[in-house]
This record gives sequence, structure tokens and C-alpha cells, in this order.
Amino acid sequence: VQLQASGGGLVQAGGSLRLSCAGSGRTFSTYVMGWFRQAPGKEREFVAAISWSGSNTYYTESVKGRFTVSRGNANDMVWLQMNSLKPEDTAVYYCAPNVRYYSGTHSPGDYDYWGQGTLVTVSS
Repeated sequence: VQLQASGGGLVQAGGSLRLSCAGSGRTFSTYVMGWFRQAPGKEREFVAAISWSGSNTYYTESVKGRFTVSRGNANDMVWLQMNSLKPEDTAVYYCAPNVRYYSGTHSPGDYDYWGQGTLVTVSS
């Protein structure tokens, strides 16, 4: 079972990136899917999550109005559209399913099947 986040890169402040998350080995279509990030020297933090149906989304305060999470259960994909990027958004971004709750909780301990993340670097 693997989850692979992709789409990261180097972008100037104010720019945009779209991250993708694809699963293999099993389906995650019935799980809340979360996005987290981890900056150097910092703990992994919650960014956004989306319910299995896509009808409920959750965001940390610092990204509200800038980031949008979406999913396509037909192909087991989750996306994170990031606009108006800031240098403080620089981090490795990860996706994972919430294996404990049916809501977008913020604790990394509620999520599992962490795969390789994708690095987002925002220059000032």
C-alpha cells in the first residue's frame, strides 16, 4: 500500500501549484483524506482534508481562502490546489487517509499509510 504525493516544485511568492495524491495497493475512496506538511525542523502539521464524498472540506486557518482540496474517487485521486503561495508554505507535503475518524481531524496520529511527500519551495 502506497500513497504518492506529487506536483511540488519551486515557485515565487504569489504563485500557484497543484499537488496530486495517488494511492496504490488498495482504495481509499471511503476515507477522509488529509494533506499535511512538514517544514525543516518543525513538526508535521495539518493543512487540509476532504470527506469521502467530497461534500465536507477542512482547512487550517493559515491556508483558508488560498488552498482548495478536492478528490476524484473514480480514480482514487486527491488534489490540493495552492494559490497565493507564501514563503511560509515551504515544506514537504504529504497525503494520508484518516484511519480513525470520519472527519478532518488535525492530528497526524489519526492518519496512516504515509507515503513519500513532495517538496514545495516558495521563494520571496
